Amino acid sequence: MKQFQFGYENYESFRKQLKKINQWCSMRMVSNVVFHIFSETLNYEKINMVCDVISAEMPDSIYLGSSTNGNIMGGRLAKESITITCTVYEQPTTKLELIQYELNEKTESIVSADIKKKIEERPWVKAVEMLLTIRGMSMTNLCEHLSEINEDVQIFGGGAFTDDINSNAACVFSKNGKLSDRSIVFMLMGGEDLHIMTDYVTGWKPLGKDLHITKVKESTLYELDNRPAYETYYKYLHINNDEAFFFNTLEFPFFFNHNGIDLLRAPTQSNPDGSLTMTADMYEGDVANIAYGDPWTILDSVKNCGHRISHFRPDELAIYSCAARRTYWGSDEVSKELGPFQSIAPTYGFFTSGEFLRTGRNLNQHNVTLVIAAIREGDVDEKQRVEFEMEEEEHSGKVSMISRLATFIAAATKDLEEAKEQLEEMAVTDALTKLYNRGEIQRQINDAVAEWNENNGRPVSLVMLDIDDFKAVNDTYGHDVGDEVLKKIGSVLRKYVVEFNERAKVGRWGGEEFMVLLPGIDRESATMFAEGVRTGLYMLEHPGAGHKSVSVGVISVLPGESPDSATKRVDEALYRAKKGGKNRVESN
Repeated sequence: MKQFQFGYENYESFRKQLKKINQWCSMRMVSNVVFHIFSETLNYEKINMVCDVISAEMPDSIYLGSSTNGNIMGGRLAKESITITCTVYEQPTTKLELIQYELNEKTESIVSADIKKKIEERPWVKAVEMLLTIRGMSMTNLCEHLSEINEDVQIFGGGAFTDDINSNAACVFSKNGKLSDRSIVFMLMGGEDLHIMTDYVTGWKPLGKDLHITKVKESTLYELDNRPAYETYYKYLHINNDEAFFFNTLEFPFFFNHNGIDLLRAPTQSNPDGSLTMTADMYEGDVANIAYGDPWTILDSVKNCGHRISHFRPDELAIYSCAARRTYWGSDEVSKELGPFQSIAPTYGFFTSGEFLRTGRNLNQHNVTLVIAAIREGDVDEKQRVEFEMEEEEHSGKVSMISRLATFIAAATKDLEEAKEQLEEMAVTDALTKLYNRGEIQRQINDAVAEWNENNGRPVSLVMLDIDDFKAVNDTYGHDVGDEVLKKIGSVLRKYVVEFNERAKVGRWGGEEFMVLLPGIDRESATMFAEGVRTGLYMLEHPGAGHKSVSVGVISVLPGESPDSATKRVDEALYRAKKGGKNRVESN
């Protein structure tokens, strides 16, 4: 495989470049020639002229391309507004095929079904590159449809853009279709000797508390934790809803996990109703965090990715990087994360409106992400080593201020979450026995009885226990001994309950009384359980207090019965057990 890269200057110089490529190809065995044309300008006339020259000078070649927010050539941001990368494939088994479709909400399912069928008919396909216009259109359905393609086929690519980051204008084109602002181009790639590896880099990390996505429609995020989404940025970062909103939030996109991988979404604007327009769809029910971008963390992620790719030993690298990353770094500094990949293989690509990559079965749309496709013809030459070269920044051995602050915030957030969990547990737990307190076991009973009445489902039984003659323990041995008796009986009772039924609940009803809720258990089974508990608890020996018996009442909730009526009836059953001589079970 051989690659040629150059920027478009004028018609004559371009023709000369093509003649040199033709001459090189004439002296070698060539199977395919493909041109990637990326244009930072929406000058349709100039783009068409470039395509026409390729068709005239190298009619057997193919080409595809898109408008961009900047072009990547030689691992740097290209100065030229139009760049051309020519890849010459030399293995006779390598196959490439271009397919272009009109793309809109009405055609996306037709497009997906047709490309899936074409791939099934071409068993040689190993990967699919796609360039598409996505601005103003949800890509969720397209990604879901394309995820149905054979899982062994890799899918990667980018969304067309333009030099104006606030514009929806964009175009894609190919030899098999006209230049279009509503289109998708697929390049099918495969063959016995073609090998492709994909990877991606984010470098942004989650910061602060979890935020639940409670209302969203496609790329419009309405609510987080049932509050207007914009409030999150104002509350935690004091970012105002003004003309600088996009740039101020650029370093702080949302971070969430979907389809088993971490994704980023950046807001492009805040709307009057407090909703946020995101760079791509988000999903109700997911949990998001504000994320932060730190240069050192990002470069560490680049380094790790570079080492992984270097073991693959590619012949070329295609990079699809979010335009937000260019804005984040600035045009002069973005080569810090792009340049190191050039040490592995010739690198080209563009800055996108969205990046696409298949991970496992699922095709995901990324944002604020750098997607890489590493391509190689033939097997790895074990004698040829590829070293990933990346200059060490001056921060080596240090930790940046933002990383320190992020670590502090993460630790503080964890402490607060743990404190919240402890408070929530304390609110429902009896301090002495560590069982549910009366309020919580009553709530559990209310829910179980309501479910029974609404669905006429499985039976619900209650078991109420009282320690016999407990007052004498406190009077004779003191409250410390009495407390130990309560704790031991509570601990053993919990063990019996858990072993009997995993859905069962047990709580301290008050003083020396305990309540057991048995969902799905009828009165006969509940009575047998109560007899076993009574016997087991009587066998316990309490230091200083000897053996203590319990009296037990058992009932099953009646159809239409209220929780208050049920708890009253079980209390009456317990009273009969007490009155009948104690250390016995009575059912009602």
